[in-house]
Amino acid sequence: MENALYRLRIVDNLIKQKLLLSKAVCVQGPKASGKTWASKNQAASVIMLGDSDDNFANRRLAMLDVSFVLKGEKPHLIDEWQEVPAIWDAVRNEVDKSPEKGRFILTGSSTPVNKGIMHTGTGRISLIDMKPMSLYESGESSGIISLASLFAEGITESIDTGHVSIEDLAYYITRGGWPDSLGIPYEYASTFASDYVNGLLQEDIPRVVDSIDILKMHRFMKSLARNESTTASKRTLQRDMNGEISDATIDSYLSILSRLFLLSNQLPFNPSVRSSLRLKQMEKRHFVDPSISASLLGLSQPSLINDLQTFGFLFEALVERDLSIYSAASGNVVRHYQDYKGNEVDAIIEAPDGRWGAIEIKLGAGEIDHAAKTLLKTNKAIVEASGQGASFLAVICGLSSYAYKREDGIYVIPITALGV
Repeated sequence: MENALYRLRIVDNLIKQKLLLSKAVCVQGPKASGKTWASKNQAASVIMLGDSDDNFANRRLAMLDVSFVLKGEKPHLIDEWQEVPAIWDAVRNEVDKSPEKGRFILTGSSTPVNKGIMHTGTGRISLIDMKPMSLYESGESSGIISLASLFAEGITESIDTGHVSIEDLAYYITRGGWPDSLGIPYEYASTFASDYVNGLLQEDIPRVVDSIDILKMHRFMKSLARNESTTASKRTLQRDMNGEISDATIDSYLSILSRLFLLSNQLPFNPSVRSSLRLKQMEKRHFVDPSISASLLGLSQPSLINDLQTFGFLFEALVERDLSIYSAASGNVVRHYQDYKGNEVDAIIEAPDGRWGAIEIKLGAGEIDHAAKTLLKTNKAIVEASGQGASFLAVICGLSSYAYKREDGIYVIPITALGV
């Protein structure tokens, strides 16, 4: 079902691959991230359960007879399957009847609390996580430097990657990677994200939980935004909210946000089970797109520029969003590193074969030297403790116009030059 208006996404190739290997795939991610468009681009037929035509006729028919949604040319797309949770088992049972691959594509923007779902899809339904657009997908990065290539030849010569302004970076953050936000004028950059957050609080969150204090959830989300790109503990979040929230409520709220695919935390990196280093095990907290944090904090493009400390954290979130998208295309994962000797690295790209690369993220070019020292110091500590050093060391910078390799072997890469 090709569409001339469709902007290609990195996840497209992953969906194609999974359809060749699995009987069904489920593309899951936050609302408005482009799941339906990407899935339609791979599907031969489609049924939309979120379509409001004729008072949600498709949804009502599916509730009466779940087999209704299974009919269609393969791959058959069932969009927003969670609207009728029994569909999951119906698809699972249907694919058990034949060894044929690539029969169904499901999309979901929330996860039911197992209502109507009897079985997992393990071995039958392959899960694909989808995020909002990276800068490469939205056209703001040339992609001339491949993240995957850093494990191989890396940067062999200096490249002029073009000028990028602080206004540009603030725009990318406050606008976000939402497909429907592309092309919004700079002065309205934060409009889409503001509407998105309001929709979450007024409609989406109340739909996935029977009863919730929306005002408290809003305050909790603002606390997460204030702690974006940090390893803030529950205690930190409680102090930030003046003690008005319990551990159980934090767990409940985090579960709700996870079910809506709004969180994208980085797990800690462990270089070796034999390492003598004592490692910190906290996840680094992220919303799935930095525009959510910016909106919750009431930051527009100009006000973000006037708060450089927050700008730094949200720029880190932007880069780590893009790193996770690029890494997934190669089967890699993004982690972070902290140990009790004071060594830490913003992002670790870990390959399935055990190789890894370390990346520091800096907004300004004046911070590159300090970042390079941090990378060299941390890599040395890891080598001494575990025997295996990084395959590459890199600094990803916001306000830099060149990609190059330093004399100490560290790559410097502007975020607007990075790609798959």
